[in-house]
Amino acid sequence: MRVLLVGAGGVGTAITRIAARRDFFDGFVVADYDLARAEAAVAVLGEAGGRFRARRVDASDRAAVAALLTEERCDVLLNATDPRFVMPLFEAALAADCHYVDMAMSLSRPHPASPYEECGVKLGDEQFERAAAWEKSGRLALVGMGVEPGLSDVFARYAADELFDEIEEIGIRDGANLTVEGHDFAPSFNIWTTIEECLNPPVVYERDRGWFTTEPFSEPEVFDFPEGIGPVECVNVEHEEVLLVPRWVDARRVTFKYGLGEDFIGKLKTLHALGLDSTGPVTVRGADGTPVRVSPRDVVAACLPDPATLGERMSGKTCAGTWVKGTKDGRPREVYLYHVVDNQWSMREYGSQAVVWQTAVNPVVALELVAGGVWAESGVLGPEALPPRPFLDLLTAYGSPWGIRDQV
Repeated sequence: MRVLLVGAGGVGTAITRIAARRDFFDGFVVADYDLARAEAAVAVLGEAGGRFRARRVDASDRAAVAALLTEERCDVLLNATDPRFVMPLFEAALAADCHYVDMAMSLSRPHPASPYEECGVKLGDEQFERAAAWEKSGRLALVGMGVEPGLSDVFARYAADELFDEIEEIGIRDGANLTVEGHDFAPSFNIWTTIEECLNPPVVYERDRGWFTTEPFSEPEVFDFPEGIGPVECVNVEHEEVLLVPRWVDARRVTFKYGLGEDFIGKLKTLHALGLDSTGPVTVRGADGTPVRVSPRDVVAACLPDPATLGERMSGKTCAGTWVKGTKDGRPREVYLYHVVDNQWSMREYGSQAVVWQTAVNPVVALELVAGGVWAESGVLGPEALPPRPFLDLLTAYGSPWGIRDQV
């Protein structure tokens, strides 16, 4: 297998560090708009980087990406950019007759009249509209294959296959006790994506109602996270799992709740109130008085520290998991399937902070399953459409075990 990785930021760099320890691929091309960043991601691998090379590419240029895939004789495109570039990369892979893997899906657009009641364009809708073309190609477009979405979806399918006869609710619950020394506000993940998912109308799924939306940060609940993280207040946030899980797993209700904290929510609300979450360009004056068009959200991102650089000052653990409630053998059952990463461990072992490492390990595991023919399906599929046990077994073999807690 030959892989084209597009995006050499925090997650992309962590992907290279994880993949360098595996032997399922022959070549790994690391491409970024900033060639120096791609070169740095390869250079840090040292002697382990012999199968890696850096290239420059504009992720928004479908034709250029398709040409690079063909030139480098790649079998799969792994998208590690932010969601703005999903569709050109997704289409480039199809045009070049390659497999495709991403960690976030095509963007949503709120309903114009009832944004907090009805769905407009949902996450992933644009990708699923192309499902027939992908099926015809015989190639796999594996969408939402990070940690959340991704591993959380694998957990949902595993629970349905092996732990439950009937499922009442599947709820993704994400929490952490991470702190960053020296920063009052330092998101541990891409702020562009964080703003998008936290301020858009959250989606909820109910079997009798289908998909519908609610107010941002609605339905707060306190969830007790394992391995010393403890109780964290979680709220509804827009996320791909709610759009993916019901397509392949039978459940009465599906939700996603994120442990953000009052301070973080307050800052996001302030950004929204000031219009600083907008992606539409505004005109400002440069130092020489020349008008410049900039996106307020891009300005916010530029003012905050790069999440990839925070690891040395970060401490604590992050937990991604899937809470499932239902029945087994006629008896009520409730479990939490989870994956915890300690920042001290991920920094020591890989030089990557916990949140980006936890996101990065899952697409590498998926690529290995595709390379080995274990995941051999075609079309536009979420992780829950594929057999979960091989994935979970291989994740453990990577030195990153997962756990199950009975909720009693």
